[in-house]
Amino acid sequence: MLEISKSIQILDDSDIGDNIFHYEYNVKHLLSLIKKGVDEEDTLFLSSYRSFEGEVYENFIYEKLLRYAEENDNIEKFILKGFHQGRQKAHANTLSISEKQQIVYRTKSREISEFDAMLVTKDKELYFVEMTLVKSVLKLRKRLRKKKALLETIFPDYDIKALIILNEGATGTRQFPDYCKVWFTQEFSANNVLDYIKNPNAKELAPISKVNSPKMVEAHSFKLYQFRYYNTMSWITKTIRSHKKHIIDMGFLMKDTVQRYHDLYNKFYIGYLSVENARELLSLEEEYQDGQRVVVAIEKKYSDEIVLTYYIQKGRKNLYLYSFEDDGKITKEKKDPYGITVTEVFHMNKMMDDSYELNMSNIKMIKKLLRERFERDSKKS
Repeated sequence: MLEISKSIQILDDSDIGDNIFHYEYNVKHLLSLIKKGVDEEDTLFLSSYRSFEGEVYENFIYEKLLRYAEENDNIEKFILKGFHQGRQKAHANTLSISEKQQIVYRTKSREISEFDAMLVTKDKELYFVEMTLVKSVLKLRKRLRKKKALLETIFPDYDIKALIILNEGATGTRQFPDYCKVWFTQEFSANNVLDYIKNPNAKELAPISKVNSPKMVEAHSFKLYQFRYYNTMSWITKTIRSHKKHIIDMGFLMKDTVQRYHDLYNKFYIGYLSVENARELLSLEEEYQDGQRVVVAIEKKYSDEIVLTYYIQKGRKNLYLYSFEDDGKITKEKKDPYGITVTEVFHMNKMMDDSYELNMSNIKMIKKLLRERFERDSKKS
């Protein structure tokens, strides 16, 4: 396991020069609030500042990890990003660097996952790194699960682990899985970087300091197992619905390999309801025309319970998610028009012919099967 250095724990900046000042930051909104004289205790200001501070923290820790990796004999490879790498164009179905200079895995049109940092040890352990200033990290678990599943799929020869770097005082860390190593640093402040952005003439920056080591590698140099995102998704949908006797194949769904894909995708699409059938279930108003499809998915919650969710696509980039809270209340959420889910639903809608249509009796049976399986697994654990 990797152990935190004293230099990282106390946020010592003596070995990184002025590097964090050389990064580009998304501060347009923050600077507009400052220009308007918005109070620093205002929720608008605090939200914008915390987002900026998180960016700076990620860059600061990345700079420290570069030097940590160079000095640590157990670390064999460390992936470069930002101004440290050769600015390779982002490629589909491989690790590469995005336009924002982040380590990403993407399909032809969409990013699947982004990684703050990544390293490989001599023991064939591949660590992906998450750095965040949030105080409660319970919501991070779902993101970790997806990233681990993706890396296990494309790097089957490595033991995938996560390094989580937080500020002191963060809560919920005891609920992290065993593959996570957690480091705590002292409280972080980005005020010095913000001061420089507001008045760049007040400080003359030293040139960028780079780490020259054979351990430092480009993201695209990693050899990975070929994984076709949409082809695999279609195969799973077809197989789940191909059981001769049952509406869904629970035996196939609960296989370890398929559940790893479930962690990766978070949801599998299993068919569709007509709007007419779904109106009462989802309390739909007249905004949807008869004949419109309601795509049904089985989604994995952070608790590992698998539940049904529903998607209605009114236009190519106009997608709504309907789901049920624990108390049975329906929630409606407009999905990001440029997010991966919009593309997934469009792709699966085209794939599903009339044989994938479901009715309310099917929905009740699927709910029953999923609930019984979750309760049985909960008793075992």
